[in-house]
Amino acid sequence: MTNPAFDDVLAGNRKFVEHYQESTLSGRAAKHLALITCMDSRIDPLQVLGMEAGDMKILRNAGARVTDDVLRTLVLATYLLDVNRIIVMPHTDCRMAKGTESQVHDTIFERTGVDTRSLEFRTIDDPLETLAADVQRIRSFPFIPDNVVVAGGMYDVFSGELTMYDF
Repeated sequence: MTNPAFDDVLAGNRKFVEHYQESTLSGRAAKHLALITCMDSRIDPLQVLGMEAGDMKILRNAGARVTDDVLRTLVLATYLLDVNRIIVMPHTDCRMAKGTESQVHDTIFERTGVDTRSLEFRTIDDPLETLAADVQRIRSFPFIPDNVVVAGGMYDVFSGELTMYDF
C-alpha cells in the first residue's frame, strides 16, 4: 500500500527502472572530494563543480552548516571512502541568512501554530564569518585526519560562480 502523495515519485521511479543499468561506481569518491552545501534546489552540485556521479560525496542541509551529523559523515568519508579534500559551499540568497533564529521560529509558529523552539536551525548572521567558522570546525575536529585539505567557497545562485576563500 502506498500513499497517493508519492504517486509522482513512484511513476518517476518506474520510468527510471525501465532503462536502469547497474552502476559500475565503487561508492568511493573518485576525485577524493566531499562537498557540504545547502539543500536549495537552485544548486546542482555536480554541475557547479564540473563533476560526474561518483566523483564526490555530497552532504546537504539548510544553510550548508557543519553540524555534528556532517562531522560524523566526514569522518566516515575520510577513513572509508577516499575523501582527502572537503569544500564547505553555502550560497548567496540563502533563506537561513535572512532572519534570526527567533524570527524563523516565529514565522513557523505564525504560519502553522507549531512551536519549534526546541530545535536549533543554525541561522546565519554573517555568511562569510559563518563559513570561516564552519571550515575551522572541520579543520579542528580531532577525528578528521591532518592530511585532509578543507576549504570554503560561496556559490552565487545568480551568476553560477564559485568564489573560494582562504581562511
